[in-house]
Amino acid sequence: MPASSFRLLASLSLSCLVCGGNGTAPTIDPGSPRAQAFLDTLEQRTFSFFWERTPPQTGLTPDRWPTLTFSSIAAVGFALTAYPIGVERGYVTRTQAADRTLATLRWFWQAPQGPAASGVSGYEGFFYHFLDLQTGQRYQQVELSTIDTALLLGGVLFCREYFDGADSSEASIRALADSLYRRVDWAWAQRTAPLVSMGWTPEHGFLQSDWRGYNEAMLIPILALGSPTHPIDSTGWASWTSGYQWGSFYGQSHVGFAPLFGHQYSHVWIDFRGIQDDFMRAHGIDYFENSRRATLAQRAYASANPDHWTGYGAAVWGLTASDGPADATLQVNGTPRQFHTYFARGASFTEVPDDGTIAPTAAGGSIAFAPEIAIPALIAMRERFGDHLFGTYGFVDAFNPTFQFAGQASAGQVVSGQGWFDIDYLGIDQGPILAMIANYRDDLVWRYMRKSPYVIAGLKRAGFRGGWLDQAR
Repeated sequence: MPASSFRLLASLSLSCLVCGGNGTAPTIDPGSPRAQAFLDTLEQRTFSFFWERTPPQTGLTPDRWPTLTFSSIAAVGFALTAYPIGVERGYVTRTQAADRTLATLRWFWQAPQGPAASGVSGYEGFFYHFLDLQTGQRYQQVELSTIDTALLLGGVLFCREYFDGADSSEASIRALADSLYRRVDWAWAQRTAPLVSMGWTPEHGFLQSDWRGYNEAMLIPILALGSPTHPIDSTGWASWTSGYQWGSFYGQSHVGFAPLFGHQYSHVWIDFRGIQDDFMRAHGIDYFENSRRATLAQRAYASANPDHWTGYGAAVWGLTASDGPADATLQVNGTPRQFHTYFARGASFTEVPDDGTIAPTAAGGSIAFAPEIAIPALIAMRERFGDHLFGTYGFVDAFNPTFQFAGQASAGQVVSGQGWFDIDYLGIDQGPILAMIANYRDDLVWRYMRKSPYVIAGLKRAGFRGGWLDQAR
């Protein structure tokens, strides 16, 4: 069950500059000056989303903008990851980033925790999925989210490694990061040990689902296994992998999960290249290669376009959890088509939930896995759809060339002849774009996270061996 399910409960036949009307792929060397200039622009604009839209006093990054709803703790994790990237790219100074990071960690450490249904931000070290933008307390009746807390901690632990200076601010960042991670009681969050529950509410207790099988939550068992204070049993990883499904889709054999965010989120912070657990050793690949194959399969699916969605092709592809135009069934060329608003779209041998909506973060979050197809796709999207898709903070969340029903969209805008375009940027989709560009260009996030004693301990307890992990202390 993807994290997007919680969000749901809580709430081209066109010409272009880089590809022909038949959807053929553009020929662009990902290392060319043209591609690098594009990545420069995309990095800076995407970073600016986190820097400009996050209140510096609290660090409560909004879930989306310009539509304001609540803060997403996962978006905060991506914002914390963004700040050191901004330093390394020269967008902000190290002092500015350290001040913002320290204020964020201090706010989360001091935020009220407890079992009450209101007036608190978390419990047992975990935080509620969404927090009120003004008070920072639980938003309505959302769940205490284990996956979103893990994504928050990914950013926290990255900052712990990056801010390694001797001055008081950076020392305080490391101390607070340690405290936030060590406070999380993973053992408490086990409804069915050794698995970790998807969440908890004071009204109903633990959700009736646990994290098992391949998806975006790989980070949970690894962080839970590495905890020096509240670890889960060492059998937790074998229980996690027991839910895997191995199969083939468009010529690619891999562990299946339909939306691409499941192949990306944990990889933002953990370098899986060259390290293997028992499952991957038995199949002769690693999780990085698994994500690469899932990316290649999605692009091949879009090229084949079996359901004849407008605009799909080798140049424009990518399905993941994202916004969409409407919850409605509408006639397209005489055929009823079901559309959705926020929805976990994807394509795999496991399932194909697809309504013609493409999310740039699907390709953007796979830049590190398959730059030769991801970067040209993003360039094609920008040049084909222009300002409707690419704006102040880079790519808006999603677009749907098939949806050309003026007046029928629940949000966003319908542009005559081009389809539906979102107007919002989503923090959990901006984050993988920025972080994976950084990992592709210079291993930035991975390089520091390979030093994390908690990640190292978790991976080793899970049975990972090989590559950089064998040399880690």
